[in-house]
Amino acid sequence: MVDDEPTLTDLLQMALRYEGWEVRTAGEGRQALTIAREFRPDAIVLDVMLPDIDGLQVLQCMRATGHETPVLFLTAKDSLDDRLKGLTAGGDDYVTKPFSLEEVVARLRGLIRRSTLTVADSMDPRISVGDLTLDEDSYEVFRGGDVIELTATEFELLRFLMRNPRRVLSKAQILDRVWSYDFGGKSSVVEIYISYLRKKVDAGRMPMIHTVRGAGYMLKTAS
Repeated sequence: MVDDEPTLTDLLQMALRYEGWEVRTAGEGRQALTIAREFRPDAIVLDVMLPDIDGLQVLQCMRATGHETPVLFLTAKDSLDDRLKGLTAGGDDYVTKPFSLEEVVARLRGLIRRSTLTVADSMDPRISVGDLTLDEDSYEVFRGGDVIELTATEFELLRFLMRNPRRVLSKAQILDRVWSYDFGGKSSVVEIYISYLRKKVDAGRMPMIHTVRGAGYMLKTAS
């Protein structure tokens, strides 16, 4: 999160941490470049007007060094020309001030989801957590050598859990990734599908899918 208004960065940092994201902040462009190199974020919220170098220059420096991190421009400049400058400089999305926290969070979810899907395309198609294995190419799932038959939605939900082992995923995050944030459904659908998965993945075995009360769900090696 890069902005020279401490009140704004504190507010957004709190909102994004509530979503379960780890957040770093910077008040100047050069500081942002240093933190980005060290932290290697999944997404950047970048103000255009900064005290030293502007956000467009920050982004150009990042892209010149091979960083393809998705960038959401956040700025008071709302003319079409300003938006085009941001996007043609390599930005991925644009939100103008004043803004709603919900809109920023939704835009970031979309950016991260698209970025994650792109990265996942180049990953090993087989994911393993303990004795549970999922093959993204063949859509096959095995636990301890036994075949587990899943529906398309169950498969997507299990894939998301397995891509994030030992990480608590909230219902909102699961809805966003599996059903997309504009699904419009209720969080109860997550509970229903988690119960379906448990019956197939954990039935008669040490449980791997765990409920973290008040926070969400986590998949970890059975012990």
